[in-house]
Amino acid sequence: MEYVKFEVYLPEEFLAPLREELNKHKLLGEGKYDMVTSWMPVQGSWRPLAGAKPFNGTVGEVCTASEVKLEFRCPAAQVAQAKRIIRKIHPYEEPVINVLALL
Repeated sequence: MEYVKFEVYLPEEFLAPLREELNKHKLLGEGKYDMVTSWMPVQGSWRPLAGAKPFNGTVGEVCTASEVKLEFRCPAAQVAQAKRIIRKIHPYEEPVINVLALL
């Protein structure tokens, strides 16, 4: 089976709801375990441009905030499903979702 690694940056208060939903759809399993994730605190920065509706920050100004980076592995065949779940729960207008192929 082929796997991918997800990296998702989001506000910490959205971490638990996202993990719960991903796990409910059996995307966080490893053998006889579920809820298998890693996360770490990070500092993010961005500047919303004209027409943006930012969750945090002001259009035209650089914003810096504490976030977490969530990492998890799932089957490559479930990438589209995982992305739909992330976008449903993630508060950002343009969430950063990195999907990396694993050898």
